[in-house]
Amino acid sequence: MNRRRKRQEAISAYLYLSPAMLIFLVFTIAPALFVLYISTFNWNFLNQSMSTFIGLQNYTHLLTSANFWHSLLITLYFVVGSVPIGVFGALLLAILLMKPFRGRGLLRLLFFIPYVTPIVATSIVWLWLFNPQFGLFNALLQLVHLPQIGWVQSERFAMPSVILYTLWHGIGFNVIIFMSGLTTIPSELGEAARMDGANAWQEFWHVTWPMLSPTTLFVVIINTVGALQAFTQFFTLTGGGPIDATTTTSFFLYQQAFVFYHTGYAAAMAVVLFAIIAVLTFVQLRLSRMRTFYQ
Repeated sequence: MNRRRKRQEAISAYLYLSPAMLIFLVFTIAPALFVLYISTFNWNFLNQSMSTFIGLQNYTHLLTSANFWHSLLITLYFVVGSVPIGVFGALLLAILLMKPFRGRGLLRLLFFIPYVTPIVATSIVWLWLFNPQFGLFNALLQLVHLPQIGWVQSERFAMPSVILYTLWHGIGFNVIIFMSGLTTIPSELGEAARMDGANAWQEFWHVTWPMLSPTTLFVVIINTVGALQAFTQFFTLTGGGPIDATTTTSFFLYQQAFVFYHTGYAAAMAVVLFAIIAVLTFVQLRLSRMRTFYQ
């Protein structure tokens, strides 16, 4: 009877999971396998009957392409410039927003609103802020007698400008995640540390930070993957320029697939980008395993 009951429960569980599994297979696994398939072809996007099998030539061309390696360096620049500031800045803001003060709820809302607004819509507003002639940022620089900047129109400042926008748009999500992590830390631990003579920094370093390690790991991985895949803000703010200064791997993939119609080559690039993301995620998990504390 117990074996029969367990079998019935297993069948019921699989039936309940089947809609989600079907959606996952149709909209995630099947497209991924199709991308892997066409990456071995000189794929004709407009006439698939003219596509020819070329094996691993797309990958060979990709790995020997200076433009691809340049896009990887630009992507690395974006990841290094946005992820650490986005994670630790959000942690600091979350700790401050957990303290009781008047207007705390409104301030929390103001930090989260940018995250739920469309990137395209807010990018248009930021294009006005970045405008070198009448933008708000240059007006503020002029007000304090600092030299004006070309922002997204400058090869030097285009990427920092996109990073600045990305931090503004995405930091609210990180703040919310860290705040939820802070609520799970027992208040008795902080009280015990303070009774033992710990100051605010010692309490954070020896109590809060270790207890937040799973949350931090999650935020770091999500932000890293998001930065490696970032596309929309580059498309709307800079268009990959000026002079390829913001042509990330995702944007380069878009150009190859939908501007030059090198579909097989772009598919190979997507596979390589997926492999890079998977390896970096695995490395992050391995490196943080010894420093992550789970309650």
